[in-house]
Amino acid sequence: MKKFIRGFGFAFNGLKYAFATQINFRVHVFAALLVIGLSFYLHISTAEWNWILLCIAMVLLTELLNTGIETLTDLVSPGYNKLAGHVKDISAAAVLVVAFFALITGVIIFLPKILLLLGYAA
Repeated sequence: MKKFIRGFGFAFNGLKYAFATQINFRVHVFAALLVIGLSFYLHISTAEWNWILLCIAMVLLTELLNTGIETLTDLVSPGYNKLAGHVKDISAAAVLVVAFFALITGVIIFLPKILLLLGYAA
């Protein structure tokens, strides 16, 4: 049981490390907080909450995996290496793909509600 509890400490250390060292992770956390606030303000449905929370989790997850991959790549290849660069680029591309999916999902959910607030027919 001690190992299990200690595992949570390691996980929180990872979150702290990512938040302290990765500007993109901080940006994504800030964006997630804004989206959560907007979701409450616009009274989105339960199904829409599921999509929003899934998008937030996927973006943060891929950002954390990207950070881990980049850190490991720097450890095993401290000097310039073309293949190491490809690894970093590919893991960053994974974040981009998920972030783009989250953006499109947000537009689908929020745009009609925002247009209604502004007086436009959706």
